Amino acid sequence: MRESHPGTCPACGSEIRIVHHRLDIPHFPDLLLVSIACDACGYRHTDTIILGEGIPVRWTVRVEEPGDLAIRVARSTTGKIEIPELGLAVEPGAACEGFVTNIEGILYRFEQAVETVLADPESEDERAAALRMMETIAAAREVAFPFTVTLEDPAGNSALVSEKAEKVLFDPGDA
Repeated sequence: MRESHPGTCPACGSEIRIVHHRLDIPHFPDLLLVSIACDACGYRHTDTIILGEGIPVRWTVRVEEPGDLAIRVARSTTGKIEIPELGLAVEPGAACEGFVTNIEGILYRFEQAVETVLADPESEDERAAALRMMETIAAAREVAFPFTVTLEDPAGNSALVSEKAEKVLFDPGDA
C-alpha cells in the first residue's frame, strides 16, 4: 500500500511530499519505507521502519570469496553489525536508520565513516590510523583475507540473507 502526504522540508522549509510504502517481504514483519525528496533544495531522506518485533537473533557469515560480498543485509533500527577482524561495528542509536544493502555496501558505509575522520583528524596518529583502516577496508572489499560479519538484533528484525549465514537465538543481556 502506497500513500503520499504533504510535509515541510526539514532543511529549507519548502513544501514536499512524504511517501510511505508498506511492503510484505517473506521471513520479515511488515516494513514501511518512507522517502522524502525536496525539489527546492535537493534534500533527500529514506528510512526503513519495521512494524513488528520478533525473537532476539544473531546472524553470522564468513566472507571467503568475492561472491560473498553480495550477501544481502537487512538491518533494522535495533540491529548491530560487527566485523571483528576489522574492529568495526555499527551500533543502534537514537538516530539509527534501518536499511537493506549487501556486505559490500556495509564495507562502503564503514569507508564513508573513516573518510569523515580523515577530513578533520584530531592528530597525526589518528590520521595514520584512519589511513591504515582505509587500506584494510579496501583489502576486505577485494576479499584479500577472510572475515566474519555478525548481525545481532534483540528485536529479531534483521537478517543476513544467505544459505551460508548461520542464525542463532541469543539473550540480549549477554551481548
